[in-house]
Amino acid sequence: MCLAVPGRVLDIEDRDGTRMATVDFGGVVKEVCLEYLPDLRVGEYAIVHVGFALQRLDEESARRTLELFETLGLLQEEFGDPLEAQQ
Repeated sequence: MCLAVPGRVLDIEDRDGTRMATVDFGGVVKEVCLEYLPDLRVGEYAIVHVGFALQRLDEESARRTLELFETLGLLQEEFGDPLEAQQ
């Protein structure tokens, strides 16, 4: 399954003319393209699908969604076990 998952922007940088961010998805950190949300800032939340930030999201909605996904096991299904990824 491929979900659109809320994540919090940790940092932003320009890579060869493309705005990229490091995003935290409830403990899993991934690189995300910000070209669809050029005004997104560090600390804000966005819904991310297949590596692209698609829509800004308020913090409360993002946290509730992440908690629900975690409870349903969807984060692990989407990202795998973060401890296994580090090995």
